[in-house]
Formats: sequence, C-alpha cells, structure tokens
Amino acid sequence: MTGAAAVCAVEALALAVWGVYLLVMGLLGRPDSPQQAEMGGLTLIALGVIPLLAARGLLLRRSWSRGPALITQIMALPVAYTLLTSTGGLIPAGIALAALAVTGLVLIVNPTTTEALGIRGPAGGA
Repeated sequence: MTGAAAVCAVEALALAVWGVYLLVMGLLGRPDSPQQAEMGGLTLIALGVIPLLAARGLLLRRSWSRGPALITQIMALPVAYTLLTSTGGLIPAGIALAALAVTGLVLIVNPTTTEALGIRGPAGGA
C-alpha cells in the first residue's frame, strides 16, 4: 500500500515540477507561445493534484483512491512510450516513467492492496 502511494506521490511531484517549469518559462522565458506555455503549466499542476489525492487516499486506505491511482498509471504509459520513441535525453525519462507506471499498476492491482482497501473480488466463480 505504501509503495503504491509512493509511486502516485512521485508522479504528482513530477507533474507539479514540470508544470511550474512551464509556467515560469511562459512568464519569464521566451517560448514560441507564452500563453500556451502558461496554460500547459497550469494544466500539469492541476493534473498533479489527482495522483496526490490518490496517494493520500491509499495511505488512509480509502477505497475510492484505487480508481484515480489506476487511471494515473494507465495515462502514464502512452507518455512513457512517446518519450521512449523520441531521440536524445528523453529516452531515460521514458524508461523511468514506464518502470514507475508498471510498478504502480502491479502494486495497485495486487490482491493485498485490494483487500486492504476493502474492495471485494469478483463475486461467484463462474
């Protein structure tokens, strides 16, 4: 449970840091489109709230937290793929993100985590 919460927290932190970076560069830097950089930064900061809330919910053993945690991991996989198929310095970031997302998925769907969250397995056995 703690591992899954840690994965979500790391993803929340990464989204927030990247969002702040884009926001600052939009305000102080010279991007092609300052408005687009600022909006992208605000969007990433807002998206960082989702895994942060999921991490807190997992630590508090709230069953609702499993959904946002799963969605965060699933959404991270296409981003990781995009980074992996790019060139240069983004490939290691793609490897790290893919490893983090797969680890998060494994931890979140683990029967121990499901049980700790009070989520029952499939009913019956047909």
